[in-house]
Amino acid sequence: MDHTQHHERDQPRNGRWRWALAGFLLVAGFFLWTEHRAHLLGYLPYLLILACPLMHMFHHGSHGHGRQHPGDGPRDEGKPQHHPGAPS
Repeated sequence: MDHTQHHERDQPRNGRWRWALAGFLLVAGFFLWTEHRAHLLGYLPYLLILACPLMHMFHHGSHGHGRQHPGDGPRDEGKPQHHPGAPS
């Protein structure tokens, strides 16, 4: 028996198995959604409230809050810039 013939014979079976699994998952997902929609949507306001402190903790890290580096921030054109360690 040649390996190419063996592989070609298994190909349709793999395709049917994947379609059957996808169909089963779609049907199961539909019934889970219809039966448990009230429970899932009941938690939605709490998830939105929980999202506020989580976004504050994780998203503000990229803004540089609390980390002042010399030369960062708004510049006043009228004032000379003074950097720590620079001669006065």
